[in-house]
Amino acid sequence: MEKKLITALLRPAYNSKPLRFLVTGGWNTAFSYISLALLYYLLSDKIHYIIILAFSGVINISNAYICHKFFVFKTKGNYLKEYLRYYVVYSVPLAMGFIFFPVSIEILKINFYAAQALLTLITVIISYFGHKHISFRV
Repeated sequence: MEKKLITALLRPAYNSKPLRFLVTGGWNTAFSYISLALLYYLLSDKIHYIIILAFSGVINISNAYICHKFFVFKTKGNYLKEYLRYYVVYSVPLAMGFIFFPVSIEILKINFYAAQALLTLITVIISYFGHKHISFRV
């Protein structure tokens, strides 16, 4: 009985694409922030933060693609085509990061982690509309 009640309560949430996007976005945001922060912490004395940002981008975009494809938009097939379109959508916030980080860190003297948090907020907004209308075309 409890399992049926839980299933009945969770089904509407699971069937809601915007809610699935928010849950996935929470995971992707946490994963991306933590992975970039960890890479920066481990490698910043050896590698410039822009290189770390690029490396982190590949990891984080791949993680986000998998989550969006299978949990949010639930599309079938077209793996390479969607993955490449996914990179097109993320090229905008990624390019913004290559401009935003040097300006924030070197000119405005904002802490790397704070700059990363600000850019994350912008990325969330861009990514929903981009993935909805370009990556997965639903």
